[in-house]
Amino acid sequence: MNIENTKAQMRKGVLEFCILSVLKEKDAYTSEILDTLKNAKLLVVEGTIYPLLTRLKNDGLLNYRWEESTSGPPRKYYGLTEIGQTFLNELSGTWTELSDAVNLITNQKQ
Repeated sequence: MNIENTKAQMRKGVLEFCILSVLKEKDAYTSEILDTLKNAKLLVVEGTIYPLLTRLKNDGLLNYRWEESTSGPPRKYYGLTEIGQTFLNELSGTWTELSDAVNLITNQKQ
């Protein structure tokens, strides 16, 4: 079994939740989202995040707006929709339950 593949699958499984969480406080453009994820040691490449942001937008969880930049081309800022906020709240509850269950199982004395 390839441990790197398993680790990548685990990260991929929580990426959507993490992106929505990044956007819960304020709108952000893609580079800001990537930097936040990287600072948390969740390594993601642009080729992964752009299709995911598009899918989340198409699913009605995100919206975006263009904003002029003083240091280059306009930036696309993403933000949560009302549906996205509700979805994030549901995921947060599920994450807490799942995290508690995994911690209980993995921290058991044998």
